[in-house]
Amino acid sequence: MKEGPDISQIGALIGDPARANMLTALMGGKALTATELAAAGGITVQTASTHLAKLEAGNLLVQRKQGRHRYFTLADESVGKFLESIMGFAAGRGHLRHKPGPKEPALRKARICYDHLAGDYGVRMLDSLIARGAIDAFGDDLALTETGESELTCIGIDVQALKSSRRPLCRSCLDWSERRAHLAGGLGKALLSNFLDKGWARRTAESRSVVFSPEGERQFLALFPATK
Repeated sequence: MKEGPDISQIGALIGDPARANMLTALMGGKALTATELAAAGGITVQTASTHLAKLEAGNLLVQRKQGRHRYFTLADESVGKFLESIMGFAAGRGHLRHKPGPKEPALRKARICYDHLAGDYGVRMLDSLIARGAIDAFGDDLALTETGESELTCIGIDVQALKSSRRPLCRSCLDWSERRAHLAGGLGKALLSNFLDKGWARRTAESRSVVFSPEGERQFLALFPATK
């Protein structure tokens, strides 16, 4: 095909194991240095710099400078959504890089996907919001209802501020472990931030896992009851 989007360029960028590992590390939403990403990729810092330059040129990540330090993040939410989708596609066809380890159950239960909640809890949250009419789903398109706006405002979400943002309020993101959608967009980010601020959950070091406290888990499960 000589016309239209060139998927071979994206395929080449994410197809290198070291670059794939670095991109996965950035799925946690944190800005990381070249040294930290080199460790994630299992390569030297010099080699990592070459890979990072290619990823930046391909618009998959951006670089931010703070003093003498340089930090890298995914370019935007769409990159995180794309990577999560590719991970689900790979997992569904048995393309796994390692056998499940101790961290696997925690990642599948609740994890960071760019800046929102993913895993079983992320899917459960969206299912629950849809089931009680807080969010309307039209295929992959999501829309917050008046009922949902009222409910979320009551738990401390500033919906009006989110609606005035240029970022989409609700977005569907295919979950790689559950193979179903979880909630992304401004609302997905705000809800995760709400859980962390309330102390219901915490992020883990060097992992995308989100760990709920016993009380936080009780509150979360009560707020988002299972739909089946």
